[in-house]
Amino acid sequence: MSKNSLTKLFNIQYPIIQAPMAGGVTSSELVAAVSNAGGLGMIGAGYLTPIQLETQIKEIRKLTDKNFGVNLFVPIPYEMDEEKLQTAKQFLQEILTELEIKDESPQLPTYETDLKTFHEQIDILIEEKIPVCSFTFGLPSKEVETKLKQNSSLLIGTATTVQEALLNEKAGMDAVVVQGVEAGGHRGTFHRSANESLIGLMSLIPQTADNITIPIIAAGGIMDARGLMAARCLGAQAVQMGTAFLVCKESGANHLHKDAILKATEDEMVLTKSFSGKTARGIHNRFIEKLKMAEESLPDYPLQNELTKAIRKAAAANGKVDFLSLWAGQSPRLAKKQTVDELIQKIVSEAEELRI
Repeated sequence: MSKNSLTKLFNIQYPIIQAPMAGGVTSSELVAAVSNAGGLGMIGAGYLTPIQLETQIKEIRKLTDKNFGVNLFVPIPYEMDEEKLQTAKQFLQEILTELEIKDESPQLPTYETDLKTFHEQIDILIEEKIPVCSFTFGLPSKEVETKLKQNSSLLIGTATTVQEALLNEKAGMDAVVVQGVEAGGHRGTFHRSANESLIGLMSLIPQTADNITIPIIAAGGIMDARGLMAARCLGAQAVQMGTAFLVCKESGANHLHKDAILKATEDEMVLTKSFSGKTARGIHNRFIEKLKMAEESLPDYPLQNELTKAIRKAAAANGKVDFLSLWAGQSPRLAKKQTVDELIQKIVSEAEELRI
Protein backbone atom coordinates (compact mmCIF):
# COMPACT_ATOMS: atom_id res chain seq x y z
CA MET A 1 0.00 0.00 0.00
CA SER A 2 1.31 3.44 -0.91
CA LYS A 3 2.21 5.59 2.07
CA ASN A 4 0.63 8.57 0.28
CA SER A 5 -2.84 7.03 -0.02
CA LEU A 6 -3.99 7.52 3.58
CA THR A 7 -6.68 10.15 2.94
CA LYS A 8 -8.05 7.98 0.15
CA LEU A 9 -7.81 4.89 2.36
CA PHE A 10 -9.89 6.49 5.14
CA ASN A 11 -12.08 8.39 2.65
CA ILE A 12 -11.39 11.78 4.24
CA GLN A 13 -10.62 15.16 2.69
CA TYR A 14 -7.73 16.24 4.89
CA PRO A 15 -4.93 14.26 6.64
CA ILE A 16 -6.19 15.30 10.07
CA ILE A 17 -7.38 12.78 12.65
CA GLN A 18 -8.95 13.77 15.94
CA ALA A 19 -7.28 11.88 18.78
CA PRO A 20 -9.64 9.37 20.43
CA MET A 21 -9.56 10.84 23.95
CA ALA A 22 -11.42 8.57 26.38
CA GLY A 23 -13.37 9.75 29.39
CA GLY A 24 -16.10 11.82 27.76
CA VAL A 25 -14.00 14.26 25.71
CA THR A 26 -14.95 12.74 22.36
CA SER A 27 -18.60 13.76 22.47
CA SER A 28 -20.85 12.84 19.55
CA GLU A 29 -20.81 16.52 18.55
CA LEU A 30 -17.00 16.61 18.45
CA VAL A 31 -16.59 13.40 16.44
CA ALA A 32 -19.26 14.40 13.92
CA ALA A 33 -17.91 17.96 13.58
CA VAL A 34 -14.41 16.69 12.75
CA SER A 35 -15.72 14.29 10.11
CA ASN A 36 -18.05 16.93 8.66
CA ALA A 37 -15.12 19.35 8.40
CA GLY A 38 -13.08 16.89 6.33
CA GLY A 39 -11.03 15.11 9.00
CA LEU A 40 -11.54 11.76 10.72
CA GLY A 41 -13.50 11.92 13.97
CA MET A 42 -12.74 9.19 16.50
CA ILE A 43 -14.70 7.90 19.50
CA GLY A 44 -12.46 7.30 22.52
CA ALA A 45 -14.28 4.17 23.72
CA GLY A 46 -11.76 3.03 26.32
CA TYR A 47 -14.12 3.56 29.27
CA LEU A 48 -17.45 3.00 27.50
CA THR A 49 -19.65 -0.02 28.10
CA PRO A 50 -20.74 -1.86 24.95
CA ILE A 51 -24.23 -0.34 25.29
CA GLN A 52 -22.80 3.18 25.66
CA LEU A 53 -20.61 2.62 22.61
CA GLU A 54 -23.51 1.41 20.51
CA THR A 55 -25.62 4.39 21.61
CA GLN A 56 -22.92 6.88 20.70
CA ILE A 57 -22.32 5.35 17.28
CA LYS A 58 -26.02 5.74 16.50
CA GLU A 59 -25.96 9.35 17.78
CA ILE A 60 -23.04 10.25 15.54
CA ARG A 61 -24.68 8.71 12.49
CA LYS A 62 -27.56 11.15 12.96
CA LEU A 63 -25.04 14.02 12.87
CA THR A 64 -22.84 12.98 9.95
CA ASP A 65 -22.82 10.73 6.92
CA LYS A 66 -19.01 10.87 6.79
CA ASN A 67 -16.54 8.25 7.96
CA PHE A 68 -15.57 8.14 11.64
CA GLY A 69 -13.75 5.58 13.76
CA VAL A 70 -13.56 4.02 17.21
CA ASN A 71 -10.54 3.52 19.47
CA LEU A 72 -10.33 0.70 22.02
CA PHE A 73 -7.90 0.00 24.85
CA VAL A 74 -6.33 -3.43 24.42
CA PRO A 75 -6.61 -5.17 27.84
CA ILE A 76 -3.27 -5.95 29.44
CA PRO A 77 -2.76 -8.39 32.33
CA TYR A 78 -2.16 -6.81 35.74
CA GLU A 79 -1.74 -7.94 39.32
CA MET A 80 -3.96 -7.17 42.29
CA ASP A 81 -1.14 -6.22 44.66
CA GLU A 82 -2.72 -5.74 48.10
CA GLU A 83 0.29 -3.88 49.50
CA LYS A 84 0.18 -1.33 46.67
CA LEU A 85 -3.58 -0.98 47.02
CA GLN A 86 -3.21 -0.16 50.71
CA THR A 87 -0.39 2.30 50.01
CA ALA A 88 -2.55 4.12 47.48
CA LYS A 89 -5.54 4.23 49.80
CA GLN A 90 -3.41 5.75 52.56
CA PHE A 91 -2.15 8.51 50.26
CA LEU A 92 -5.64 9.17 48.90
CA GLN A 93 -7.44 9.25 52.25
CA GLU A 94 -6.46 12.84 53.03
CA ILE A 95 -7.84 14.00 49.67
CA LEU A 96 -11.03 11.96 50.13
CA THR A 97 -11.50 13.69 53.48
CA GLU A 98 -10.84 17.15 52.03
CA LEU A 99 -13.40 16.57 49.29
CA GLU A 100 -15.85 15.07 51.82
CA ILE A 101 -16.05 11.75 50.01
CA LYS A 102 -17.23 9.09 52.45
CA ASP A 103 -17.36 5.29 52.38
CA GLU A 104 -15.61 5.13 49.05
CA SER A 105 -14.80 1.47 48.36
CA PRO A 106 -14.86 1.07 44.58
CA GLN A 107 -15.42 -2.31 42.99
CA LEU A 108 -12.07 -2.96 41.32
CA PRO A 109 -11.91 -4.36 37.80
CA THR A 110 -10.21 -7.60 36.82
CA TYR A 111 -8.36 -8.54 33.65
CA GLU A 112 -11.05 -11.11 32.89
CA THR A 113 -13.85 -8.53 33.05
CA ASP A 114 -11.80 -6.08 30.96
CA LEU A 115 -11.24 -8.76 28.32
CA LYS A 116 -14.94 -9.64 28.24
CA THR A 117 -15.87 -5.97 27.75
CA PHE A 118 -13.26 -5.59 25.00
CA HIS A 119 -14.67 -8.51 23.00
CA GLU A 120 -18.21 -7.18 23.46
CA GLN A 121 -17.01 -3.82 22.13
CA ILE A 122 -15.47 -5.58 19.13
CA ASP A 123 -18.83 -7.24 18.46
CA ILE A 124 -20.48 -3.80 18.44
CA LEU A 125 -17.92 -2.49 15.92
CA ILE A 126 -18.65 -5.44 13.66
CA GLU A 127 -22.43 -5.13 13.99
CA GLU A 128 -22.26 -1.40 13.26
CA LYS A 129 -19.74 -1.89 10.43
CA ILE A 130 -17.35 0.75 11.76
CA PRO A 131 -14.92 1.60 8.92
CA VAL A 132 -11.89 2.53 11.06
CA CYS A 133 -10.79 0.90 14.34
CA SER A 134 -7.72 1.95 16.31
CA PHE A 135 -6.00 0.35 19.29
CA THR A 136 -3.96 1.68 22.20
CA PHE A 137 -1.90 -0.05 24.96
CA GLY A 138 -1.24 -3.08 22.80
CA LEU A 139 -2.18 -5.03 19.70
CA PRO A 140 -5.38 -7.03 19.11
CA SER A 141 -5.16 -10.78 18.76
CA LYS A 142 -5.01 -12.37 15.30
CA GLU A 143 -8.57 -13.57 15.84
CA VAL A 144 -9.83 -10.03 16.49
CA GLU A 145 -7.82 -8.63 13.59
CA THR A 146 -9.24 -11.24 11.21
CA LYS A 147 -12.85 -10.64 12.32
CA LEU A 148 -12.53 -6.88 11.81
CA LYS A 149 -10.82 -7.17 8.43
CA GLN A 150 -13.46 -9.61 7.25
CA ASN A 151 -15.88 -6.84 8.16
CA SER A 152 -13.92 -4.42 5.92
CA SER A 153 -12.62 -2.39 8.88
CA LEU A 154 -9.29 -0.56 8.56
CA LEU A 155 -7.03 -1.01 11.58
CA ILE A 156 -4.72 1.55 13.20
CA GLY A 157 -2.22 0.68 15.92
CA THR A 158 -0.21 2.87 18.28
CA ALA A 159 3.58 2.95 18.73
CA THR A 160 5.97 4.98 20.87
CA THR A 161 9.15 3.44 19.42
CA VAL A 162 10.32 2.13 16.06
CA GLN A 163 10.23 -1.41 17.46
CA GLU A 164 6.57 -1.01 18.42
CA ALA A 165 5.85 0.33 14.92
CA LEU A 166 7.48 -2.77 13.44
CA LEU A 167 5.32 -4.95 15.68
CA ASN A 168 2.23 -3.08 14.45
CA GLU A 169 3.19 -3.73 10.84
CA LYS A 170 3.90 -7.40 11.57
CA ALA A 171 0.52 -7.72 13.30
CA GLY A 172 -1.29 -6.56 10.16
CA MET A 173 -2.24 -2.99 11.08
CA ASP A 174 -3.15 -0.85 8.05
CA ALA A 175 -1.51 2.25 9.57
CA VAL A 176 0.20 3.24 12.81
CA VAL A 177 0.03 6.29 15.06
CA VAL A 178 3.54 7.15 16.21
CA GLN A 179 3.14 8.90 19.54
CA GLY A 180 5.93 11.23 20.54
CA VAL A 181 6.76 12.08 24.14
CA GLU A 182 5.06 15.46 23.58
CA ALA A 183 1.61 13.84 23.44
CA GLY A 184 -1.00 14.53 26.09
CA GLY A 185 -2.84 11.82 27.97
CA HIS A 186 -1.72 8.23 28.38
CA ARG A 187 1.35 6.78 26.70
CA GLY A 188 0.54 4.01 24.24
CA THR A 189 3.69 2.08 25.14
CA PHE A 190 3.30 -1.70 25.20
CA HIS A 191 6.63 -3.33 24.32
CA ARG A 192 8.99 -1.87 26.95
CA SER A 193 8.53 0.40 29.94
CA ALA A 194 7.20 3.93 29.45
CA ASN A 195 10.49 5.40 30.70
CA GLU A 196 12.34 3.56 27.93
CA SER A 197 9.96 4.84 25.26
CA LEU A 198 10.06 8.62 25.65
CA ILE A 199 11.11 9.50 22.10
CA GLY A 200 10.51 12.97 20.68
CA LEU A 201 8.13 13.01 17.71
CA MET A 202 10.46 14.79 15.30
CA SER A 203 13.03 12.06 15.94
CA LEU A 204 10.54 9.20 15.94
CA ILE A 205 8.84 9.95 12.59
CA PRO A 206 11.84 9.67 10.20
CA GLN A 207 13.35 6.70 12.02
CA THR A 208 10.00 4.90 11.80
CA ALA A 209 9.50 5.93 8.16
CA ASP A 210 12.83 4.34 7.26
CA ASN A 211 11.82 1.02 8.79
CA ILE A 212 8.17 0.33 7.97
CA THR A 213 6.02 0.39 4.84
CA ILE A 214 2.55 1.09 6.30
CA PRO A 215 1.35 4.72 6.56
CA ILE A 216 2.43 6.77 9.57
CA ILE A 217 0.12 9.07 11.55
CA ALA A 218 2.07 11.53 13.73
CA ALA A 219 0.86 12.44 17.23
CA GLY A 220 2.29 14.59 19.98
CA GLY A 221 2.20 18.36 20.43
CA ILE A 222 0.78 19.09 16.95
CA MET A 223 -1.61 22.03 17.12
CA ASP A 224 -1.50 23.84 13.79
CA ALA A 225 -0.37 23.82 10.15
CA ARG A 226 3.29 24.13 11.11
CA GLY A 227 3.11 20.83 12.99
CA LEU A 228 1.19 19.18 10.15
CA MET A 229 3.71 20.26 7.51
CA ALA A 230 6.73 19.35 9.65
CA ALA A 231 5.33 15.88 10.32
CA ARG A 232 4.62 15.29 6.64
CA CYS A 233 8.10 16.49 5.65
CA LEU A 234 9.59 13.93 8.01
CA GLY A 235 7.60 11.00 6.63
CA ALA A 236 4.12 11.04 8.19
CA GLN A 237 1.06 10.89 5.95
CA ALA A 238 -1.33 12.42 8.50
CA VAL A 239 -1.46 13.87 11.99
CA GLN A 240 -3.53 12.95 15.02
CA MET A 241 -4.37 15.95 17.20
CA GLY A 242 -5.76 15.79 20.72
CA THR A 243 -5.29 18.94 22.79
CA ALA A 244 -6.22 21.24 19.88
CA PHE A 245 -9.61 19.51 19.60
CA LEU A 246 -10.05 19.10 23.37
CA VAL A 247 -10.45 22.87 23.84
CA CYS A 248 -12.87 23.24 20.91
CA LYS A 249 -16.48 24.25 21.50
CA GLU A 250 -17.84 20.79 20.58
CA SER A 251 -15.51 18.89 22.93
CA GLY A 252 -17.08 17.08 25.87
CA ALA A 253 -14.22 18.04 28.19
CA ASN A 254 -15.10 19.73 31.49
CA HIS A 255 -14.88 23.53 31.21
CA LEU A 256 -12.33 23.47 34.06
CA HIS A 257 -10.10 21.25 31.94
CA LYS A 258 -10.46 23.49 28.88
CA ASP A 259 -9.77 26.67 30.87
CA ALA A 260 -6.71 25.13 32.53
CA ILE A 261 -5.18 24.29 29.14
CA LEU A 262 -5.90 27.75 27.72
CA LYS A 263 -4.08 29.32 30.68
CA ALA A 264 -1.20 26.80 30.87
CA THR A 265 2.41 27.09 29.73
CA GLU A 266 4.68 24.40 28.32
CA ASP A 267 6.75 24.14 31.52
CA GLU A 268 3.68 23.08 33.52
CA MET A 269 3.31 19.84 31.54
CA VAL A 270 4.51 16.72 33.35
CA LEU A 271 4.43 12.96 33.01
CA THR A 272 2.70 11.22 35.90
CA LYS A 273 1.32 7.85 36.98
CA SER A 274 -0.51 9.28 39.99
CA PHE A 275 -4.04 9.34 38.60
CA SER A 276 -4.22 6.00 36.79
CA GLY A 277 -1.12 3.91 37.45
CA LYS A 278 -0.06 4.39 33.81
CA THR A 279 2.25 7.14 32.54
CA ALA A 280 0.33 10.09 31.12
CA ARG A 281 1.03 13.76 30.33
CA GLY A 282 -0.97 16.57 31.85
CA ILE A 283 -0.87 19.85 33.74
CA HIS A 284 0.95 19.75 37.06
CA ASN A 285 -1.29 20.24 40.09
CA ARG A 286 -1.46 19.48 43.81
CA PHE A 287 -2.69 15.91 43.33
CA ILE A 288 0.29 15.04 41.14
CA GLU A 289 2.70 16.71 43.54
CA LYS A 290 1.23 14.88 46.55
CA LEU A 291 1.59 11.44 44.98
CA LYS A 292 4.85 12.07 43.12
CA MET A 293 7.10 10.30 45.61
CA ALA A 294 4.74 7.31 45.81
CA GLU A 295 4.31 6.70 42.06
CA GLU A 296 6.29 3.47 41.94
CA SER A 297 4.32 2.13 44.90
CA LEU A 298 0.92 2.68 43.31
CA PRO A 299 -1.23 -0.13 41.86
CA ASP A 300 -1.08 -0.88 38.15
CA TYR A 301 -3.51 0.59 35.64
CA PRO A 302 -6.51 0.33 35.68
CA LEU A 303 -6.65 -0.28 39.45
CA GLN A 304 -5.25 3.13 40.44
CA ASN A 305 -7.55 4.72 37.87
CA GLU A 306 -10.53 3.19 39.64
CA LEU A 307 -9.28 4.28 43.08
CA THR A 308 -9.07 7.92 41.97
CA LYS A 309 -12.35 8.02 40.02
CA ALA A 310 -14.44 9.37 42.92
CA ILE A 311 -11.85 12.08 43.57
CA ARG A 312 -11.89 13.22 39.96
CA LYS A 313 -15.69 13.19 39.85
CA ALA A 314 -16.02 15.21 43.07
CA ALA A 315 -13.31 17.64 41.98
CA ALA A 316 -15.13 18.29 38.69
CA ALA A 317 -18.44 18.82 40.47
CA ASN A 318 -16.92 21.25 42.99
CA GLY A 319 -14.51 23.15 40.76
CA LYS A 320 -11.39 21.73 42.44
CA VAL A 321 -8.87 21.89 39.59
CA ASP A 322 -6.07 20.72 41.89
CA PHE A 323 -7.56 17.22 41.95
CA LEU A 324 -8.46 16.79 38.26
CA SER A 325 -6.50 14.82 35.67
CA LEU A 326 -5.86 17.69 33.24
CA TRP A 327 -4.44 15.72 30.31
CA ALA A 328 -2.76 17.86 27.66
CA GLY A 329 0.21 17.83 25.28
CA GLN A 330 3.33 19.98 25.42
CA SER A 331 2.02 22.86 23.29
CA PRO A 332 -0.70 24.53 25.42
CA ARG A 333 0.29 28.04 24.32
CA LEU A 334 -1.01 27.11 20.84
CA ALA A 335 -4.45 26.07 22.12
CA LYS A 336 -7.31 28.32 21.03
CA LYS A 337 -10.97 28.53 21.94
CA GLN A 338 -12.77 27.92 18.64
CA THR A 339 -15.06 25.57 16.76
CA VAL A 340 -13.85 22.41 15.08
CA ASP A 341 -14.57 23.84 11.65
CA GLU A 342 -12.59 27.00 12.41
CA LEU A 343 -9.62 24.93 13.61
CA ILE A 344 -9.53 22.62 10.58
CA GLN A 345 -10.10 25.39 8.03
CA LYS A 346 -7.31 27.45 9.57
CA ILE A 347 -4.91 24.50 9.44
CA VAL A 348 -5.79 23.78 5.81
CA SER A 349 -5.47 27.44 4.81
CA GLU A 350 -2.12 27.96 6.56
CA ALA A 351 -0.80 24.64 5.22
CA GLU A 352 -1.43 25.91 1.70
CA GLU A 353 0.55 29.07 2.46
CA LEU A 354 3.44 27.00 3.86
CA ARG A 355 3.76 24.79 0.77
CA ILE A 356 7.01 25.29 -1.09
